[in-house]
Amino acid sequence: MTSFASANQQTDIEIFYPSSDGEPLAETYVHLYAILVTLEILKQYLQGQQATVLADQFLYYAQGFPKLRVAPDVMVIFNVAPGGRDNYKIWEEKQVPAVIFEITSEGTREKDTGYKKILYEQLGVQEYWLFDPKGEWIEKKLQGYRLHREIYEEIIDNRSEVLQLRLEVESELIAFYRKDTEEKLLTPSELAQALKQTEEKADRLKQKLKELGVDPDTV
Repeated sequence: MTSFASANQQTDIEIFYPSSDGEPLAETYVHLYAILVTLEILKQYLQGQQATVLADQFLYYAQGFPKLRVAPDVMVIFNVAPGGRDNYKIWEEKQVPAVIFEITSEGTREKDTGYKKILYEQLGVQEYWLFDPKGEWIEKKLQGYRLHREIYEEIIDNRSEVLQLRLEVESELIAFYRKDTEEKLLTPSELAQALKQTEEKADRLKQKLKELGVDPDTV
């Protein structure tokens, strides 16, 4: 654990750690949609594991200092109980986020590449991904960094070693593909469409069986 998490050993008695600052979740609808879709895809992917995926929750990294906080757009933490939290305190959970995504823009560029990058690096966040859905300042829209000897190095192949996924840009969203099978992780809308198509195929099969004089409910 870095000095951030151990800056003060006093207890949380009478110290309030807010879960909201009243600020909007995202700069635009495009950014909001990218955050929510990334959250849902990764939640489905990690379902059943000792991990949680949080979006726009305060990450507190110094016990006793409630003003020392940051709100990553999406963060993945392993070796913790699954499920949501109102906020995340490193000293209580005893795990630093393994991967953080910031859905960036020209307006947030300075802090995303400045103090946030430095903070995540010093906290020991293994991978830091910047996604610029509107292409305002990242030419390819997606840029990742991986911690190597306590320093971030650029990821040049768009592969997340921590998540075992390959990341690609599809319009204004990040697309995720399994490294082992190259299977795409479906978005909520894609999952709904796939389910609808499956149901339609099942209905057509039942109709065909009936035409052949077979009761599909007894097959």
